Amino acid sequence: MIDAGSPASRERLTAALGVRRWVDEVAASGPYDSVAALVTEGSRAAGSLTDAELEEAVGHHPRIGERSTHEGTSARLSAGEQAGLGRNDEGVDAAIARGNEVYESRFGRVFLIRAAGRSRQEVLDELQRRLKNDEDTEAAEAKEQLRQIAALRLGSLFEEDA
Repeated sequence: MIDAGSPASRERLTAALGVRRWVDEVAASGPYDSVAALVTEGSRAAGSLTDAELEEAVGHHPRIGERSTHEGTSARLSAGEQAGLGRNDEGVDAAIARGNEVYESRFGRVFLIRAAGRSRQEVLDELQRRLKNDEDTEAAEAKEQLRQIAALRLGSLFEEDA
C-alpha cells in the first residue's frame, strides 16, 4: 500500500512533477494498491496541466544538456535522466545548446523533453522539430513531456513502497 499523502511521499511527488495542484490531487486520491495505480492516477492528473502549471513545472528542470543549479531529488533525477543520453558529442551538444537558446527566445521557457530512453541525436531531432510548432501546439507537447517524465519518475521513486 502506498500512502501518497505522507510528507515524505509528497516530497517525492514534487520531485516527479513540481506542480502543487498535481501533488495535492495525486496525494488526496491515495492510498494506492500498487505503483502502477499511482502512475495511472499521476498520468490522469497530469493530463489537465494548465499553461500556468507548465510554467510552474519548468522551474524544476534544467536545460537539456546542462546540470541543474538546484539540489535535491528532482535535480538528482534530471542528472540521471540526462546521463542516459550517452557519450558527449561536441557537434550534437553544440547544436542542442544553440537550439535551447532559440527555443527559449521563441517560447520563453526551457525545452522540456523526456530524456530517458533517448539519445543525444534524438533529443536534437525533437528540439529542431518542435521549434517549428506554434505556441499552442508546443505548450501541449511540453505538457505531454512533463506527463511522461512524471510517470517514469513515479515508478522509480515509489518502487520500494510496492
